[in-house]
Amino acid sequence: MVIIESSIFTKLIKELMSDDEYKDFQEVLVNRPDTGDLIQGSGGLRKIRWKLERRGKSGGVRIIYYWVTADDQIRMLYAYPKGKQENLTKEQLAVLKKMIERWSDGQ
Repeated sequence: MVIIESSIFTKLIKELMSDDEYKDFQEVLVNRPDTGDLIQGSGGLRKIRWKLERRGKSGGVRIIYYWVTADDQIRMLYAYPKGKQENLTKEQLAVLKKMIERWSDGQ
């Protein structure tokens, strides 16, 4: 399994998680790429809710990714703190869907 990160994801995840926390998350995701909930109307995007240790009740993160089963890839797209928002806006969802389409077209 290969994990590929968008540039915005890399920037955001460094702000939200320590290297050790992200490593733990990656191990879980590689072993169970279907862990995240499918986002309705997204074309296959998934959202996983990840609790962070010692960060309080609202200290978790939401991570949006796309699992490409044929290529055995997980494409990490976006991350945000739980306290910031619960779900993606329609605009955010549209942008992420376009990212997947461009990625699939090889751009």
